Amino acid sequence: MRIQKYFRGSGRALAFIFIASVIWLLFDMAALRISFSDVNSRLIKDEIIRKERGKYKPREVMSSASFPNKKAHRFPLKKNERNGINESKMQNEVNKETFSETNRNLTRKQKLGLKVDTSQEDAFEKQLEQKHKTFKENRKSSDVKAFGIATGIPKKTNMSPNVDQLGLHDKDTKIKLKQEAHNEENATVEINRDKNAVGKVAVDLVKYLTKAPPVGQKQELHLNRPDKKLVLVASKAQSNKADEKRALEKIGISPKTNTDDNRVQFGHNHGGNDVIPPKEQVAQDNEEINPKTENNISKAMENVTNILNGKHFKSTFLNATTKAETLNVHFTIAVQHDVGTHKVLQMDVTQSPRNPNAPGQFGEPGVVPKDKEMVAKNKWKEGYFNVYLSDMIPLDRAVPDTRPSGCAENKVHNDLPTTSVIMCFVDEVWSTLLRSVHSVLNRSPPHLIKEVILVDDFSTKEYLKDHLDKYMSQYPKVRILRLKERQGLIRARLEGAAIATGEVLTFLDSHIECNVGWLEPLLERVHMDRKKVACPVIEVINDKDMSYMIVDNFQRGIFKWPLVFGWMGIPDEEIKRNNIKDSDPIRCPVMAGGLFSIDKKYFYELGTYDPGLDVWGGENMEISFKIWMCGGEIEIIPCSRVGHIFRGDNPYKFPKDRVKTVERNLARVVEVWLDDYKELFYGHGYHHLLNKKRMDIGDLTQQKELRKHLKCKDFKWYLDNVYPDLDAPLVRADDLLFNLGVRKCLSIENSTLSFQACDLNEKNQHFNYTWLRLIRQQNSCLTAIDKKGTVSLEQCDNAKHHLRWLHKSLILDPPFMDHLILEHLQQPFCLEGSPSVNTIKMTMCNSSSPFQKWKFTNYYVQ
Repeated sequence: MRIQKYFRGSGRALAFIFIASVIWLLFDMAALRISFSDVNSRLIKDEIIRKERGKYKPREVMSSASFPNKKAHRFPLKKNERNGINESKMQNEVNKETFSETNRNLTRKQKLGLKVDTSQEDAFEKQLEQKHKTFKENRKSSDVKAFGIATGIPKKTNMSPNVDQLGLHDKDTKIKLKQEAHNEENATVEINRDKNAVGKVAVDLVKYLTKAPPVGQKQELHLNRPDKKLVLVASKAQSNKADEKRALEKIGISPKTNTDDNRVQFGHNHGGNDVIPPKEQVAQDNEEINPKTENNISKAMENVTNILNGKHFKSTFLNATTKAETLNVHFTIAVQHDVGTHKVLQMDVTQSPRNPNAPGQFGEPGVVPKDKEMVAKNKWKEGYFNVYLSDMIPLDRAVPDTRPSGCAENKVHNDLPTTSVIMCFVDEVWSTLLRSVHSVLNRSPPHLIKEVILVDDFSTKEYLKDHLDKYMSQYPKVRILRLKERQGLIRARLEGAAIATGEVLTFLDSHIECNVGWLEPLLERVHMDRKKVACPVIEVINDKDMSYMIVDNFQRGIFKWPLVFGWMGIPDEEIKRNNIKDSDPIRCPVMAGGLFSIDKKYFYELGTYDPGLDVWGGENMEISFKIWMCGGEIEIIPCSRVGHIFRGDNPYKFPKDRVKTVERNLARVVEVWLDDYKELFYGHGYHHLLNKKRMDIGDLTQQKELRKHLKCKDFKWYLDNVYPDLDAPLVRADDLLFNLGVRKCLSIENSTLSFQACDLNEKNQHFNYTWLRLIRQQNSCLTAIDKKGTVSLEQCDNAKHHLRWLHKSLILDPPFMDHLILEHLQQPFCLEGSPSVNTIKMTMCNSSSPFQKWKFTNYYVQ
């Protein structure tokens, strides 16, 4: 009765107003929440679109398990292994810190009933420990040495190998997805979730020992999501409504754990773990979802989305059955863009345990047997390295982990772009080519390798034809492109790039060995800035004993005149001043050219290589100048290491003369990119290239227009900002030209040569002694015009031989180094001052005459 009195008269009105206000407020809050959610979704979508590479890339870590579906990492099996279980033959090398995990994996194999050769494992473990200890004791880099201009090989240090290669096991929280295999054995796929990254799903394929089940029972974890969505599919169902209802109840929130081995659990907390459902095969005749079940499905989708986005980890788990009679449902769950990071994966997959006593194992020097030395000598010219030893060394040999300390702890993004690895070859040695390919496949995260493209530049060796096709057919990611005629390295690379489907192009030579953790650091730099071109540290595989040799730290690619590539260390004072660590990226003025990663779209924006370049030579200069001057950067990444055989000669023939081919290529680069500094190139022994009758370098119109289109900076900017320590004076000497006998300076008055009292303020007394050996004032150059020795002026032309004078270091005879000798005459005639007539003339050279001795005010080169 007391309550009713409050609802009489005005009290009743106030109550209704209050209740209505509360209801209205609840609706308003719900609408506001939905609005914020929509705004947040749009922002996330815009961010994903902006980043260009929003694809989720699952992170795969190899262990001692086999991978039946990863054919790109399998070696051909022996006949007696093909019909049996070969999982025990697949093994990953691990470092000293992961031996305990390896032992646990072995125990796990034994529980599964697989055969394990423990004697081989124990012996190999001891060998690894010994090699690790030896390497730590002996790994000392030698001092940074001077620039090696002859071979272009980075300075190297002999070293004992280190097998500390594989830190495979993350200690992140793990969730297990159990599947029933055809052989009734349980196999486990572990999925890591980084608690610090919302919506992050990274995959560690730690165990996958199941055989393929019969059709209709196949189950797999499928995380390839180009549209950034996770597709959840239940298997084909029988169409009775009771089964549908039972299945939907299990998709909703359930407080009990389903322990049936035939069911897949997902969304369970258990200490922060959550489980992602497998993607099942979906029949094309799937029925639509019953309208009565839509609410339940929406509820299930909301719960799964919350779990994937890191919400409700404390809730009870979400169950779905995978039996054949379950619901026939296909729906999509949006997942946030993966912006998390992980440590660089240290992969090194092998088909069978390595033999520690094999020749060249761990990068150690190989030895040719005494009775085979002549055979090895005869095979040398097949590759211009020790082909006999290469054939003895295992195709998947271990190499020492030569990365600086700290590289293994570096983190890279989970959403790295995929790459197409392009290797061009012509008549390459069989074992070296295969070892190059296997090192890429064995030591690269599979989800990052889109493909390996082998471009055969019209090889003549029979073993590189059908035999190579048959061998590589085992590896689905390897594609072979055969050119119908010889194109040369440069155009062969362009052919490979044209068919590549990866987001990043990674160019490698066909006689290399990739080291542990080589790929992700390169892709990380490109991912962070698409205009960065990342190069690995190129280490040395000895051409004589095939040993793997470490190189000095802080090396960068440079060039000396006339565009000769070499390596030079960063000065110690610069390292100290900028506090540079040995694992920091190094700005590189010029790349070596054979090994680098570049964003594919950016490569084509730059115009790729100059298509007018022939075969080989100069392409590294051209692409380097183009990258730097047109807004990009080149970096050497110390945490990425690739061994390379530096050969003393090319085993293949050039379509034309090798020297002329390289000279022509360099001349094209110089004319397009060096501006006023091109005379430094021609002045270092390439005067003959200026004669168009002797050397036709082709049409440069397209390349010059490209440079204008890209709005590239000039070469002076490159010298000032990228390579300031290069000595690049525009002339050899300049300013006043003083005669020691006359004691006056040469001048030009009304196109006439005469002597005047020296005065730096008089412009008519200023001369340049150019790199092309001309003595010039503006457009006028000195020359002898008749046999009487009369000296006059002529319009300058760099190609005219009779305008060139020798002076200082260009004269081999020391007594005449202060003279000016006309170059084209057979007899040595020198420029001489005549005080009586106040002019100059040509006379026979006399080393003791002061009237024949000249000096410029400034000398930039002696």
